[in-house]
Amino acid sequence: MSENLTIDDSATRWSHLDRDRMPLLVLLHGYGADEHDLFGLVPHLPKGIAVASVAAPLAPPWPMPGRSWYAIEGLDGRSPGAVTVAAEAFLRWLDDVARDAPSVALLGFSQGAAVSLQALRLAPDRFGAVVALSGYAASGELPGDEALAELRPPVFWGRGTHDDVIPPALVEHTAQWLPAHSDLSGRVYTGLTHSISEEELADVHRFLTKWIEGIAKD
Repeated sequence: MSENLTIDDSATRWSHLDRDRMPLLVLLHGYGADEHDLFGLVPHLPKGIAVASVAAPLAPPWPMPGRSWYAIEGLDGRSPGAVTVAAEAFLRWLDDVARDAPSVALLGFSQGAAVSLQALRLAPDRFGAVVALSGYAASGELPGDEALAELRPPVFWGRGTHDDVIPPALVEHTAQWLPAHSDLSGRVYTGLTHSISEEELADVHRFLTKWIEGIAKD
């Protein structure tokens, strides 16, 4: 199944054409959005990095617009296996287009956050940092979880007190799982719904700046 799920790289939006030697931040949008959605964040991100905003490989059921990483409806909605399939497809895309990037970080929103964290679990050595906004870590265990718990890569998890999209059980699971598997920077924003605020963007900027500074030290 995973071999049949592919990302259309022709839809990817890039902030820089000359990007091969720059640290890379990949943006993974949420359900019903597309590669244009998060690209508007580029002016709010640190300088000196290339940014790629990818289009998810699936189309949600009509009449929902945009793209999706996995189904959220039906008996199998939000299944860990579906999140894994999407993350595997993303990793194949990344290997094709960014094999030589000096460091790669991910910024995902909602579904994109779940896929970002799942990709980190599948390839713990591949990423320098992950930003997960209004999303969650999928349940279950993966072979890379033990290595991830030892590596403890930096992860920023931001969510709002008024976000009623992500089921509370998944939020609770993530609150337990992330501290055990990452160097977690987490913040809950009072009054924020299933969205991104200027205050959160400022925190993301600081978090990613530390990632970039860490690359320079290496």
